[in-house]
Amino acid sequence: MGSNPTIHAGGGRDHGDDDTVDQGVGQSLIDTHGTDDLLDEIDGLLESNAEEFVRSYVQKGGQ
Repeated sequence: MGSNPTIHAGGGRDHGDDDTVDQGVGQSLIDTHGTDDLLDEIDGLLESNAEEFVRSYVQKGGQ
């Protein structure tokens, strides 16, 4: 049997100047159109079926 291979996990941060500059840029580029569409759909369902929506979440037995 041979020796076990050495595995190096690359989870550490590099302390270079480039990393700190690029770190916040990705957050401003997130596309939220899908989330906005989903929230609009939920709002539409609540407007038309609000009573049914609330009844489905009322716990049985007064709990």
